[in-house]
Amino acid sequence: MRPVIGITCYVEDARFNAWNLPAALLPFTYVDLVARAGGQPVILPPAGEPEEVVGRLDGLVIAGGGDIDPARYGAAPHPATGFIRKFRDESEFALTQAALDAGLPILGICRGMEVLNVVLGGTLHQHLPDLIGHTDHAPAPATYGRVAVRLGPELADLYGVSEIVPAHYHHQAIDRLGAGLTVAATAPDGTVEAVKLRERVHAVQWHPEADDSDVLFRHLITG
Repeated sequence: MRPVIGITCYVEDARFNAWNLPAALLPFTYVDLVARAGGQPVILPPAGEPEEVVGRLDGLVIAGGGDIDPARYGAAPHPATGFIRKFRDESEFALTQAALDAGLPILGICRGMEVLNVVLGGTLHQHLPDLIGHTDHAPAPATYGRVAVRLGPELADLYGVSEIVPAHYHHQAIDRLGAGLTVAATAPDGTVEAVKLRERVHAVQWHPEADDSDVLFRHLITG
């Protein structure tokens, strides 16, 4: 049987066929890459108590999305902080903590890396351009940036190279690392682009699903 991989998702207004309704949704590339890497994808909407299904999962992908409520790491909101969905924060924080407690393999992507960091007591830079002086990590709405990432030894082994230029779409990044996390990749401007907690618990700030790469998904599922 394929390992069962839960993937968190958005809840947003969506237009499909004749309808324009609130929907639980996710870019299909997440689903496709999990399946391609050998997993059975299961979408986990932020409703009910998704943390209760951790015992039925073999791995968890914490997907991208809007900003985390800065109150969760003791900060006032920056003017650029937006698309906060407190119900999603509540659901994903509980799910992530349950997955950590269960020793489940985890892959955090963009917002997912930020969730993992804050769950572990870390903080975020709320608007990266204020810190680094450019917008290359998110150059325009719905436009991925291309920023080089220097990989640490473990990710370099997985990718087979020491540097990649993946798709980025983030205006926030890790400030103080959460407990137990180590930096696994950085951008030339100093931005933390990947972290590791333990074997098969990684998170990246870039969007591997946008590059059609299944490297990290295969590592999540098969080690």
